[in-house]
Amino acid sequence: MDNFCGKRLDGRYEIREIIGVGGMAVVYKAYDNIDDRIVAIKILKEVYLSNEEFKRRFKNESKAIAVLSHPNIVRVYNVSFGDRLQYIVMEYVDGITLKEYIEQQGVINWKEAVHFVGQILAALQHAHDKGIVHQDIKPQNIMLLQDGTIKVTDFGIARFSRSDVNTISDKAIGSVHYISPEQARGEMTDEKADIYSVGVVLYEMLTGQLPFQSDSAVSVALMQVQQEPVRPSQIFPSIPLGLEQITIRAMQKSRQSRYRSAAEMLMDINEFKRNPSIKFNYSYFVDSEPTKYIRSTSDSVIRETKYNNREKQQEEKSEMNKSSAIMVGAIAGVIVLAAIICVVLFGINMKNKVEVPNFNGMNYYNDIQGNKQYENFEFVTEFAEDGNRENGTVIEQNPGEDKKVKPGSKVTLTIVNNQDLKLIDKSIIGMSKADADEYLISNKLKPQYINEYSDTVKPGNVIKTVPEAGTSVKSGSTVKVYIATNVKEEVEVPKVIGCGKDEAEQLLIGSGLTLGTVTEVNSDLEAGVIVTQSAQEGEKVPAGSAIDVEISNGIPSNSTAEIIVKLPAVNKPGILKVYINNELSYTSAELYLGGSTQIINVTGSGSNNEYTVTIDDAPVQKGKIDFTKLPAVVSDVEEIVVLINVVGLDKDLAISKLNAAGFKNIECINSPSNTYSAGTVIAQIPVSDGASRFSVKESITLTVSTGPSV
Repeated sequence: MDNFCGKRLDGRYEIREIIGVGGMAVVYKAYDNIDDRIVAIKILKEVYLSNEEFKRRFKNESKAIAVLSHPNIVRVYNVSFGDRLQYIVMEYVDGITLKEYIEQQGVINWKEAVHFVGQILAALQHAHDKGIVHQDIKPQNIMLLQDGTIKVTDFGIARFSRSDVNTISDKAIGSVHYISPEQARGEMTDEKADIYSVGVVLYEMLTGQLPFQSDSAVSVALMQVQQEPVRPSQIFPSIPLGLEQITIRAMQKSRQSRYRSAAEMLMDINEFKRNPSIKFNYSYFVDSEPTKYIRSTSDSVIRETKYNNREKQQEEKSEMNKSSAIMVGAIAGVIVLAAIICVVLFGINMKNKVEVPNFNGMNYYNDIQGNKQYENFEFVTEFAEDGNRENGTVIEQNPGEDKKVKPGSKVTLTIVNNQDLKLIDKSIIGMSKADADEYLISNKLKPQYINEYSDTVKPGNVIKTVPEAGTSVKSGSTVKVYIATNVKEEVEVPKVIGCGKDEAEQLLIGSGLTLGTVTEVNSDLEAGVIVTQSAQEGEKVPAGSAIDVEISNGIPSNSTAEIIVKLPAVNKPGILKVYINNELSYTSAELYLGGSTQIINVTGSGSNNEYTVTIDDAPVQKGKIDFTKLPAVVSDVEEIVVLINVVGLDKDLAISKLNAAGFKNIECINSPSNTYSAGTVIAQIPVSDGASRFSVKESITLTVSTGPSV
C-alpha cells in the first residue's frame, strides 16, 4: 500500500495519517496550507495508475461530486490527475461510518433510523436531480457526525443517469448485500436502484441484520433477485407498521413497485414522523415484474420447431374448417342471441354489486384491516391454528373469490392465530363501563380504566382504547379503556423524576394521568431514569392529562478528562496549550519545563474527539478523548518529538538514539555505497531538519550502506 504520510503534495497538502483504505484508493487526513483547514485526500493506488478502467472510475467520482452541493454530501475542493499521481481533495468529515455505528448499537432506535434515512434521501434526491445515480449506497459509504448529521460519500461507481452508458462495466458493481435486483442481473440501472439500497440500509438499522446473508457473494446476489426478506416486524414486533411498509416498498424487486423517487420516499418518512401510527395504503412484496428466464440458443431452436409444427397442423385443418364454417356461424348466432338475453337478465340482478377479491394468503392485520380498498365489505373474523402459516394469514373466506355481493355485505375470513389472539372489537367504543368490563373479561383481556374529559361522549361510556379498537392482542393483555367524564377534574401530579419509565407510568395512571411523550436526553444519571417532567410535582392539572418526560440515555452531556503530559527536558519556561478538535480548550500559565510531568483537566462532550497538546505552539502529544464516559476516557496517546538526524552514524548507534528519543517503529534497508563504509546509515525517511516534530509512532526507514558495489 502506498504511504504518503509525512509528505507534501503539490507544495500545499501536508499528509498526516491514513483514515481509510478502499479497493482502488487510500484516503488520508491532510492539512491545506493555503486555505488553513483540515481536508481528506483520496489518492488512487499506484498499482492502478496504468489501469484505464480504474482511472476512468476515479475521474468519474470527481466529476460526480464536483456538480453536487448539499449539506449531506461531502464536498470536493480540488482534483489532480497527473500521470504519476491522481487524487481528489475533499471535505474532512470527523465521525464514524454508519456501519460502525450499527455494529456498536446492534439495533438502532427507529426514531434515530428515520432521522438518518431522511438525510440520506435528501442527499440522493439532490444527486438524482443533477442526473447522478450513486449505485453503491451502503452504511460503509455514509458518515455519521457527532451531532447526528449524515454525509454520503464515495461516488466511485456513480454514473450520470442521462448518459448513454448502461453500467460502469458488464459486471454488477457495488456491495452485494445492498445492490438492487437489476444491478445483480447486470441490467440498466436508474435512480430506483439507489432507492432499493436505501431500503436495505433502513432494514439493517431497524433489525440489526442484513435481509440476505450467505457465505457466497453469488448466493446473496441470487437472493436479491429471487427471495423476499423476513419482514422487520417478525424480527422486532415493536417496529411501527408504517415504517415497515416504507422499508418494504423501497425494497420491492420490481422497479415499478418501488418509490418513484427519493423525494416520494422522503414524503412518506416525513408523514410517518408526524404520525408514527400511520398505515399506508400499499401492501408487501407485490412483484409485478417477476424475474425473467433468459432462453439459451437451444431454447430458441426448440421454440421455433414447435412453432413450425403448429403452423403445419393449422394448414392441414384449414380445409376442414372452411367446410364447416357456415354451420358453425349459424350455431354461433343462436348462442350469441341467447347470451345477450342472459346478460341483460343477469345484469338487472347484478346491478350495483361488487366483486369479492381473493383474500387467501393475505395478512389480515397488515393488508386488509383498515384498507380503504376494501371498504365495501364488512369483515367477520374467525380464528384457526396453523403451525405452517404466519399469524394473521387468511386461510379461508366466505363468499369466495370473484363472487358478486352488495356493498356492505359481510365477508367471513378465517385467520391463522397461533398465539391465542383476541380481537378488541370496534363495538366497544360507546359501550358503558359495565358492558366494556364484561366484554373484555369474557375475552380474557385485562381492562385498565382511565377517566378522560369529553364534551361529545356520554359520561360513563368508552371514548377509546389502547391498543386501538379493531386490533388483536394476545390473550391476557392489558387494555387501557378511556371512560368519558363531563367534569374537568383536577388532580395532583406525582413526582416521577428518578423513576424508570414503567414505574412512572403506573404512578401517573394511579393519579388519573397518562404518560405522554418520552424523549431520550444526555444525562449523568443511569440510563432509563427520568430526569425531567413537563408538570412539576404537586402541580394541579386536568384529570387524564398527558405528562411528558425526558429519560436519561446514560450518556453524560459533558465530562472531564485528565491528560498527563511529560514536559521536554529543557532548562527554560514555556506555555502549554490543549486543542480539542482544533479549537483551543486550555492555556496554562508560564511553566518551567525541565522534564517534569504536568496533569491537565479538560471538559468537553461527544465520543470521538481528537486533542493536541502544544508547548510554545510546538506539538508534544496527541490522542483521543471520549467525553461520553464518566470520567472521560483518554486513548491512542502519541508523544510528538523532534526527529534527530542519524545519517552518517553506525546503524546500531542510530537505532539506539532513535529509540532513546521514543521512536520504536524502525525499518532498515541495505544499499551499496561508494562513499559510506558498510554498516553506516546513508539516508533516513522522513528526512530530519533538526526542528520538525513527529509522532513517536512514526515509521522511520533507514538506508544502511553495504559498502562499495562490486
